[in-house]
Amino acid sequence: MTAQLVTDAAEPAVDRTVVGENLSLPLFRTLSGVLAGHPYLKVVVDRTEDTWHLLDTAAHPFHVNYVATRVLGMELAALDADLDAFNASVYMDPERRFLLGVLSLHTGEDAEGRERTFLVLETTEADTMNGELLAFFYEFVRARVDGRLPLLLKPANHGQEEELAAISERRVPRILSHELFGSRTRTPLNPGEATGRLRFFRTYEEYAAEEAGLGWADIVAMPCLPDDVPRVAGFLNTAPITPLSHTNVLASGWGIPNAIVLDLEQLVEQDGLDGVWVRYRVREDEISLERLEREPVLRAPAWHQQRIRLEPPLLEDAPVLALHRLRAADSDRYGTKAANLGELHHVLDSRTADLTAFYGKPRPPREDLYGHLAARLGLSSPSMAELRARAAEFVSETLGAPEGVALPFSLQQHFLASSPALQQGIGKLKMALELDATDVLDPLCLQLQQLIRHTPVPESVTRQISQAFPAPAAARGRLVVRSSSNAEDLPGFSAAGVYDSVTAVHGTAELLDAVRQVWASLVSPRSVRLRHQVGISLDDTYMGVIIQEYVPASLGGVLVTCDPTRREDFRNVYLNCSPGSPERVVDGSVLPQQYLYNTVEGGGRTVALGSWGDGLPAATRARLADLSLTGRLLQSHFSGADGRADVDVDRPLDIEWLMTERGDFRLVQIRPYAL
Repeated sequence: MTAQLVTDAAEPAVDRTVVGENLSLPLFRTLSGVLAGHPYLKVVVDRTEDTWHLLDTAAHPFHVNYVATRVLGMELAALDADLDAFNASVYMDPERRFLLGVLSLHTGEDAEGRERTFLVLETTEADTMNGELLAFFYEFVRARVDGRLPLLLKPANHGQEEELAAISERRVPRILSHELFGSRTRTPLNPGEATGRLRFFRTYEEYAAEEAGLGWADIVAMPCLPDDVPRVAGFLNTAPITPLSHTNVLASGWGIPNAIVLDLEQLVEQDGLDGVWVRYRVREDEISLERLEREPVLRAPAWHQQRIRLEPPLLEDAPVLALHRLRAADSDRYGTKAANLGELHHVLDSRTADLTAFYGKPRPPREDLYGHLAARLGLSSPSMAELRARAAEFVSETLGAPEGVALPFSLQQHFLASSPALQQGIGKLKMALELDATDVLDPLCLQLQQLIRHTPVPESVTRQISQAFPAPAAARGRLVVRSSSNAEDLPGFSAAGVYDSVTAVHGTAELLDAVRQVWASLVSPRSVRLRHQVGISLDDTYMGVIIQEYVPASLGGVLVTCDPTRREDFRNVYLNCSPGSPERVVDGSVLPQQYLYNTVEGGGRTVALGSWGDGLPAATRARLADLSLTGRLLQSHFSGADGRADVDVDRPLDIEWLMTERGDFRLVQIRPYAL
């Protein structure tokens, strides 16, 4: 039995493109394909010939190829040789001959709750049509579509939204992207496939009662998965979440499927899926659950044999250092987070790093994207030296790195060595891990955490921490204390949300408590289990600590330099935000606003408004576009590509950021985003 949530359309055998005909629903269905569960049809309006072309979707996947070869008689090789200029002529020229768009078919409810079918017209996200051209496009199509079908225009980017603001909705009825898709029933979050036993929980209490029995072959489904969910075969969310939630970052890092299916409870009841074996697939245009008639023969997943290699930590005495004095190579003494923030200071201060490497990678048929980057930076035909200098200047103008200090691993080592009780607790935990005595791991970890939180800090360690700040404790104001372990942000092991941070610390006593809490998170039951599963030894694992002065934020969030739901997309970056601290986005306490920004052709669009009814002002969205481009530029350096030709510059970054009350940006954390 199969609960098929989205299906693919069959491809026609011949090209059935038509020119000049009016569009009826039967003709639409004949020519359309299916994307993200919605039938869609490409259209080309020829203003010179006063006609339009309805493209057979299976035969013509790209508008520009059709226009160039079928209408203008060009050879495909000639188009590829000058693709960017041709794209500009059809997407950006205000006097353009051709208008390119997509018609998609949707169902919804009218004011009386009755189901209705309607069409949505939109352009590509890079299209810069002004308001009058959008109105002409809409009216041309409206006149040729069956009048019984409502037609709405969906602005493809923020620029089009602003252009349409001056045009009456009576003239151009419209629907915004977040209105159309923000509450859709099924949303892919992380692609993948898994065979396992579906475990459906309606409440957290139901989940908590069964948590201890969950294993690697289970697929966990519930409204909102907790951040400390164990490693399993797949996730299903029955309430909206963001692709940048901790649990989806875990799904990405673990390589397991994850999706939002709001009507899962109905499917579970209808097909009796709870507790049975299923095959679960998540793709960009398909989410499916197939019930299996018998229990499959499963092999243990690859991560059971996976072994993560750690560089040996350096434990000799090291000073407490200001973040700006660290570099990436200091991760073996201060941890990955601290080292990356130090490297960020270096990039911003020195302006010597090449931040253009991402744009230098060939994107066939394009040799590179340097011309697009120059346009984003406001340059015309620059030399490579000028382009690199302007990129470095743009990043330094857009954001700052946080001030603060980093505590080395050696301070934690001195603290642990100061107490025989701590040494005994560590010894017991190591023995349990060696014997694989998983039944006693949790109580041993909890006892050791309790010891760490309440063991006095040696005077020598206290002195080094206190001297890190020249001002008296009372004058420091609020501090933020963050983890910086050597066992996170690793290939195959991200540890997102696994270790503690303390965001409201005042005075020396609270500071020492917070440092001990961060140290204790290294031996939490969950962190120990996750590391043990991938072969990371407790002997090799240490915790550095970052201490920063709290910076009030008007806006904060997370930026990843990719589209998490479309791995092949090299244009867009995904940004989440909410008023106040970025922690609210990361910990899932609010549903954030979500935006996509195109860092090649430019422009952005709203994906969802989250817990807020209104979007951000246009000026703030423009600032977020600058932040997004900055994140893309930093990717060139932090992917390891600075000066190297053997590294994949497409490896995305995961950036926590905030906008201060003065309106400038600060990066709180920068690390690889697990794909």
